[in-house]
Formats: sequence, structure tokens, C-alpha cells
Amino acid sequence: MSRAKALLLDLDGTLVDTPQAIVDVAQATLAALGLPPADPQVIRDTIGLPLPLALGTLIGQGPIGASDAVEIYRVLWRAQVTPRIPHLLYPGVREGIAELRRAGVRLAVVTGKAQDGADSTVDAAGLRPFVEVVLGYTSVANPKPAPDLALEAVKRLGEPDAVVVGDANHDIEMASAAGLRSIGVIYGAQSEAAVRAAGPTWIAHTFPEVVRIALTGAI
Repeated sequence: MSRAKALLLDLDGTLVDTPQAIVDVAQATLAALGLPPADPQVIRDTIGLPLPLALGTLIGQGPIGASDAVEIYRVLWRAQVTPRIPHLLYPGVREGIAELRRAGVRLAVVTGKAQDGADSTVDAAGLRPFVEVVLGYTSVANPKPAPDLALEAVKRLGEPDAVVVGDANHDIEMASAAGLRSIGVIYGAQSEAAVRAAGPTWIAHTFPEVVRIALTGAI
């Protein structure tokens, strides 16, 4: 492959090391509701899905019945996690993002967070100067694994030759549905087996490997 012209980057588990924080806040939310803790891997497997759907799955009530859980979760997240975001970037992300931009690769963030959460996380991480488009699931009709986020990002960038980068099957399936290639990273929320099973075009063990794949087509 020649150099990628654009990357569509997932956020949690791809750029920022938040999977454990998501597990912790989800467990605290369940406790606040008087519910027993969930299997941590079950929580990790919901990362990338809209929060009402993820929490609805955990409490067994569906997204409509999860409104109280969502509010508790968001209050806890803003208090406990948002201030730590600048320190949660994965190794090599800040340098890699800058290298990609110097090479002319255009960047978008496509995330299962709501738009306000996507914007606040990108800003807190200090990535806004490098990213042209930030999209949360509330900005499109259908969340991952539907193609909507990827297609909207491609439209806003004006660059159809884009590669999706993510740590979950939802990301890889979104890329396939949009007709795009993908890089599955195996340092995030889901297991290597789950990421590989989704069928990414490439696998990356670190973010610097993502950069090498994007710029050269090979590790």
C-alpha cells in the first residue's frame, strides 16, 4: 500500500488508555444503583458502543432504561477521569500524530462517545491541533458498527482514501461496512483474538506501528 491519505481514529483504547477507567467508572455506576459488579471483560467488550446501549446491556434494561445510569456515569467520568486524560495517551501517540500530520496524512476521530464527550476528550488530550474532524455517535444516524461515522468523516475530510484505526470489532466492522481498509490495534480494550476475528487489513501492536503502516504499508 502507498502512504495512507487519511486515518479515521478511534479514541478509547486506541489513542487514550481509558479502558480500565471505563471499567472502574462502570463498576462504580453499578454500585451506585445497588447492582452487583459486572465481569470486567464484559464491560470492555461494550467499549465503543454508545453509553446508553453499553450501560443498558450491563444493567439488563436496554438503552431507554439506562438514563439514570448514564447520568451517574457521566458525573463520575467528568470528576475522576477527564482531569487525567492528558496523562493517558498511549506511548507514541503524541509524537506519532505529529509525524502523520507532518507527512500530510489527514486525521479524524470517530468514536462511540457522544459528541460532547468526544470533543472534551480530544481537547483534554491536546490533540485538537492535529485532528481536522471529530465525530461522536450523536452526530450520525447509526453508531458503530454501522458505516455512518466513517462515511461522514470521509465526507467532511473530502478524502475517500481513508483507513480506519481501532481496537474493537465495532471499528473493524464499521470499516468493512464503509468499504474502507482498517488497522486493528491489539493494545486496547478487546483481546487480540477478538480484533483478529473481525478481519482487519493490518494488525498493530503499538501506536508507532500504526504510524509505520500508515506511512509505508508495512510494519
